[in-house]
Amino acid sequence: MARMYYDKDADLKALKGHTLAVIGYGIQGRGQALNLRDSGVKVLVAQRPGGPNYDLAKRDGFTPLSAAEAAKRADVVILLAQDTLQKQIYAESIAPHLRAGQALGFSHGFAILYKLITPPKDVDVIMVAPKGPGSLLRSQYLEGKGVPALLAVQQDATGRAKQLALAWAKGIGATRAGVLETTFKEETETDNFGEQAVLCGGVSALIKAGFETLVEAGYQPELAYFECLHELKLITDMIWAGGIQGMRKRVSDTAKWGDVSCGPRVIDARVKESMRQLLKEIQSGEFARKWVAEHEAGRPNFTRLMRQDDEHLIEKTGAALRGMMPWIGDQRQGTGDKRQGKAVARKRQRRVARSRS
Repeated sequence: MARMYYDKDADLKALKGHTLAVIGYGIQGRGQALNLRDSGVKVLVAQRPGGPNYDLAKRDGFTPLSAAEAAKRADVVILLAQDTLQKQIYAESIAPHLRAGQALGFSHGFAILYKLITPPKDVDVIMVAPKGPGSLLRSQYLEGKGVPALLAVQQDATGRAKQLALAWAKGIGATRAGVLETTFKEETETDNFGEQAVLCGGVSALIKAGFETLVEAGYQPELAYFECLHELKLITDMIWAGGIQGMRKRVSDTAKWGDVSCGPRVIDARVKESMRQLLKEIQSGEFARKWVAEHEAGRPNFTRLMRQDDEHLIEKTGAALRGMMPWIGDQRQGTGDKRQGKAVARKRQRRVARSRS
C-alpha cells in the first residue's frame, strides 16, 4: 500500500508568502477556496461574471477575477473547471502568464494524462483530489473533520512540489482524514472507470433495469421506485459505514441469501468482461478522445441521452414521491454551512489579528 499522509506530515508554512488561485467556483472550487481561506491561506478566485457561481463567490467574500488575472497574480494556480473546459482555459488564460517556479494544480488528472494540457518544464505540476464532492469537503472541514484525498506529483521543477501539495491538502482539511499518494495516471484511470462501471454508469443502469423489469411485469411504478432506487441509499449508507459484510450484518437473512446467491447471476462474467473493455478504452485514451470530440461537436449525443432519461418513467415517479418526503431536504450547495462558516471566519480574523500584533 502506498504511504498515507496526515496532519503531522504536512506544513502550511510551505504556502507562506504564496498566493493560490482557484480557477472555477463550482462545487469543488467553492469548497476548496473557502477551506484554504479559513486555514489562513491567501486565495484568489477566478470565475466568469454573469452566472450564479460568480454571484456566490461575491457573497462568500471573494472578489472574482478573470482566469488570466488570477494566473498573473498567483504562485499556485489550481484549475478546477470541468475537464472539457480546461484545455481552452489553460491555452487562453493561464499558459501566457505562467512563469518559472509557479505551480499548476489539479484535482483530477484527465487534462494532463490525455495531453490536453502540456505545462512547461519549469513549473511544478501537482494534484490533490478529494474523494468526495466540494460540499462534503466544506461541511466536514467546518465540523473539524476531513475528506480523504489522493496526492500526486507529475512534475517537480522546484524540488518542493510534494511539500506544496501536502500543504494544499492540509489547507482543505484532507490530511485530517488521510491523503494517499498515487500518480496522475492511476488517479485518472481508476476515477473514470469507477464513474463508468460502478458509481454512475453501473448504478444508474442497474436501477433503471430493475425498475423497468418490475413495471413491465405489471407492478406499480411507485413500488418499483421504492424497491430499486429509494431504498438503495439505506444499503449504500450501510456499505459506506461498514463495508459489504457490515451491510449484510444489518439486513435480514432472506436479503443476505438473495445477495450472495443471486447477485452473481446479475453481475456475471459477461458484465465483468464489459468492465474490462471499458477499462481498456480508458487506458488507451479512446474514452477521452470520444468525450473530447463529443464536446467539441456541441454534445449532440450527450444532450439526446440526457433528455431521453429526463423523460424516463422512473424520473416522473421519483419526482412525485420525493414531493411527499420533505425530510429528504434541500440539497442545494451552500445552504447548510452559513452559520458555521461565519464562526470559522471570525476565528480566522482573530488568528490573523493575533499574528499581526
